[in-house]
Amino acid sequence: MLVKRNLQTVCWRSRARYLGAAFLLGLVTVGGNSSPQHDGVAAEMLAAHNAVRARVGVPKLVWSDRLASVAQKWADTLIKRHQFAHQGNSSYGENLFEIQGAHATPEDVVHDWAAESLDYDYRSNRYSSVCGHYTQVVWRNTTEVGCASASGGRREVWVCEYSPPGNWTGHRPY
Repeated sequence: MLVKRNLQTVCWRSRARYLGAAFLLGLVTVGGNSSPQHDGVAAEMLAAHNAVRARVGVPKLVWSDRLASVAQKWADTLIKRHQFAHQGNSSYGENLFEIQGAHATPEDVVHDWAAESLDYDYRSNRYSSVCGHYTQVVWRNTTEVGCASASGGRREVWVCEYSPPGNWTGHRPY
């Protein structure tokens, strides 16, 4: 059985408290052991993000090894603890993706988040459902991303971290 899900607590966060989402890539964990990810996976993740951003005319992101390291640590922790939750008190934006019974590609992950654009109305700056993964991906002021994945058993978790974070209440993503 194939199961996939995203975690999004809210579409917008207030400046007082970070509630957004982040995504992480760069290192892969298999069975609890971390190893450097191929540069190709990081490039694929960055390209997938930048393709979505290009559609709305916002500047490209650059890859951050520092953010990828943060993402890897959290992905490893989620697999080890058998959890799927955002980090508390993070100063970064964060997107999470989980799949069971299959493996995802960077394009699969970013495409899933970008599909939330259907729930976002730019004119009113409102959403009808979850859209915070999408708005974080296209947040104009975000300049860096770092992502990672971890797997254990039939479960795979992807995390992306964004700096500076997006999804500020009352602000448009682009």
